[in-house]
Amino acid sequence: MKTESERRGYPLYEFALTAMLMFTVVTVIRWVLDPASPLALANVHLALLLVGALAGALVFGLLRSPWGRRSGAHMNPAITLALWLLRAFPGRGVAVYVVAQLGGSVAGTALARLAWGPAVARVGYGAAAAAPSWNGWNVFAAEAGCLVVVTVMIGFFLAHPARERWFPWVLAVLICAIIAVLGPLSGGSANPARQFGPALMSGTTAGLWIYLVAPALGAVLGAAAHHLILRGPRRDPTASHPA
Repeated sequence: MKTESERRGYPLYEFALTAMLMFTVVTVIRWVLDPASPLALANVHLALLLVGALAGALVFGLLRSPWGRRSGAHMNPAITLALWLLRAFPGRGVAVYVVAQLGGSVAGTALARLAWGPAVARVGYGAAAAAPSWNGWNVFAAEAGCLVVVTVMIGFFLAHPARERWFPWVLAVLICAIIAVLGPLSGGSANPARQFGPALMSGTTAGLWIYLVAPALGAVLGAAAHHLILRGPRRDPTASHPA
């Protein structure tokens, strides 16, 4: 049974886990998408597939880490919101987790800048960017749709506890697919924290609201779909995640 004092430390774990995620993502982007990098890949689709595969593997590892098991390793404000709406996370913890995740995003991006220097600025601090042919509403729909799918998937595992061991695997594959498929189109963020730090530090905040609001709306719609269709049993509201 988790004590109240243990739970108070969970936002710090979320901050650290999100910072690790963002440091790694920005680092990989710096090496595979910077034209001046000796490891740069000319094929952007192949580069984003690599970014997606590494991001998915990292999320899998962080979910299974000691800190991840304690906090739930949400690392995504929209997932925290979704878990609350799915009755698997206490409402009083949502705001604190979101602040920790956004702060971790800035910290991880800043650490990558310190580690790799101006090369990080050349790739826009790893900020997701939409294709020129995609307008704001296209991006909004794609980013929201991603979270609908993710939230319904989370709801499925909450409703079927016997299959929860597969959750990290499915989430890792889903993250890889989102980045590989939507990366060249909408940017493939699907995570407000993923975009917040890079956009803030690079100054490309004009469309930031889309990457913040769309995933949250997707979480709301996904949770509504879960309650209407799957109708899974209620879980302990003190649980952090389904893994």
